Amino acid sequence: MQDQMQYSTLKFAQDGAIAVVTLDRPDRRNAVSRTMIDDLQAALNQAETGPARVLLITGSGKAFCAGMDLEELQAIAGQSPDENLEDSRQMASMFYRIYTFPKPVIAAVNGAAIAGGCGIATLADFTLAVPEAKFGYTEVKIGFIPALVSVFLRRQVGEKRSREILLSGRIFDAAEAFRIGLVTEVVPAEKLMERARELAGSLLAASPTSLQRTKQLLLRLDETALRAELDLAFRANAEIRSTPDFREGLASFLEKRPPKWPGT
Repeated sequence: MQDQMQYSTLKFAQDGAIAVVTLDRPDRRNAVSRTMIDDLQAALNQAETGPARVLLITGSGKAFCAGMDLEELQAIAGQSPDENLEDSRQMASMFYRIYTFPKPVIAAVNGAAIAGGCGIATLADFTLAVPEAKFGYTEVKIGFIPALVSVFLRRQVGEKRSREILLSGRIFDAAEAFRIGLVTEVVPAEKLMERARELAGSLLAASPTSLQRTKQLLLRLDETALRAELDLAFRANAEIRSTPDFREGLASFLEKRPPKWPGT
């Protein structure tokens, strides 16, 4: 296994025909930052143009990805509407890139995958998770909105289940994620990467042209609607940031206190 490039928030390794991307901010539970978004986009480009035929994404440490970085959240409070719109557009672009990646993508979820981290984990073609992994979209609890992920979640688990997950903001375990279709397999922690590589090996036995064209077809069946919905979603994501509820939710989260919602 050889590294081809250096990144500050993740590791990229080429292991034969498998590209391995490891989110690597363990001290921050691999939280999403602007730099990570840029790094992940670059790593996806590297995996697409390189010799890899399968992409594997995992996390270092105890978490897969715990959502947005706290420092990034603090910075959001002082941003202009245009800056918020650009932030939202970049996040939407990252999710869309994972979802539409031309080669098979396997997520090996080694721990918590929350909010945006849950999106990264479940947008893969195959999502393997350890029993201890936790999933959920907690945005409504801090005055935010799970706009971008809603576009994909409705396609994965259906309208009714999506409403329950997104409106409750609750955390659920890998067994439930498997039951509702967000996780492909639940795998013991000590077997996670072994099973991910075994799955990758089975994909390598298939025709690379057939795999790529199958993914293209699946996307084209719904691409126009997907793009239109993402456009609505990233604008909603940006607009919520100007509301009093968002400002109070963010402040209470950072101050580790219950929110006092305006008007309640």
